[in-house]
Amino acid sequence: VNACVDVVLSGVKLLEALGLEPGDGKNHVVLNSRQDLREAFAHFMEKGAAAERFFSDAEAFHHIAQTASEHPGAQLYVGGNAALIGQKLAANPDLKILLCGPVGPKLHELLDDNVVVPPESMQERDEFHLILEYQAGEEWGRVRAPAANRFIFSHDLSNGALNMLEVFVSSLEEFQPDLVVLSGLHMMEGQSREMRQRRLMEAVASISDIPTDIPIHLELASMTDQDFMSNIVHQQVFPLVNSLGLNEQELLFLTQSAAGPHASLPSWSGIPDVGVVSDILFWILKEHGKTADRASDLTRIHFHTLAYHILVTVDGHWGNQVAAVAAGARAAGTQACATDTIDTTKVFLKAPLEFVTSQIEAPSKISLNPDEPVVHWHREGISFHFTPVLVCKDPVRTVGLGDAISAEGLLYSEVYPQ
Repeated sequence: VNACVDVVLSGVKLLEALGLEPGDGKNHVVLNSRQDLREAFAHFMEKGAAAERFFSDAEAFHHIAQTASEHPGAQLYVGGNAALIGQKLAANPDLKILLCGPVGPKLHELLDDNVVVPPESMQERDEFHLILEYQAGEEWGRVRAPAANRFIFSHDLSNGALNMLEVFVSSLEEFQPDLVVLSGLHMMEGQSREMRQRRLMEAVASISDIPTDIPIHLELASMTDQDFMSNIVHQQVFPLVNSLGLNEQELLFLTQSAAGPHASLPSWSGIPDVGVVSDILFWILKEHGKTADRASDLTRIHFHTLAYHILVTVDGHWGNQVAAVAAGARAAGTQACATDTIDTTKVFLKAPLEFVTSQIEAPSKISLNPDEPVVHWHREGISFHFTPVLVCKDPVRTVGLGDAISAEGLLYSEVYPQ
């Protein structure tokens, strides 16, 4: 239920177009004015660090967004995890996609013809997310960027409040989907604690109304509030969904928030250890997934990191895992390089060629065989399918890569009727 227009352009060029002079940087948790924007951009550009901020003044933001979207160097893309997953699935000519997010005129124009937007989901103004890029070594006044990165800001109220969730659930009866994909819970972090708790309860009530014979996939995204994550895991959302999609940052944050295995690990160093990753994935399905004595529907997790992907499933619920995990890895290599098929001159292998399957239990050691790149192992009624990724050397576009991977994996997954 999260959808927006991503406006990607040079940060320095936008600030110049707004008539803002270079000056000293200063961090602002919330941007209240153009002055705050100028200072925060300079602050993060000087560090070469990525950041995302909320811009509080609606009218001022609308003016900035208009200037940005009309700038000759600006590129406009479909944004928001839900819209990106919908757009990826819609590339398949046999599929019809129902998208409920705040859809304005520009986003509607950018969406694939196979994407159906209910009239209640349309709004007069687009939700713009401005992505201000800067290159390594680029200068603005006295500030010089040590590395290429981007500064993102928006005044996005409807996505943060999951405004379109009820519209979405009420549209399902007529649409009769084979699969429901949910995303956007992370957008609620911008709300006050009370509002967020109330909205989460309403969201859970809405999701509970979806007929149980329709599988539900939840795509997670970057979060910072451990209590909120813990609520999603323990009390409310996980038992209602059949499938999860997440990356290494979200996986580590999840185990830290819910006191899972390896929770004391502060961060990944280099490529995430396969044994550690599979311990956490195993724990999620063992502790929060479907078992004979637990009323949970969760039976599938699609994990992706730059170097490899793992698809984990509870036995007896899913089929075609080899194709599904391979398709996700192929999507990563083609989309990042912007090629139709994998171009071997543009990709390289970063995955470990040997690894252990657990850091807790007596593990088995696995060596990759290039002729059969998908490796399978088993642990207490749970199957693991691992594949290396052919990583793009010079990525053209990385926004929405995780969404494309999850969408492609779902397309090839077979769900067994229970």
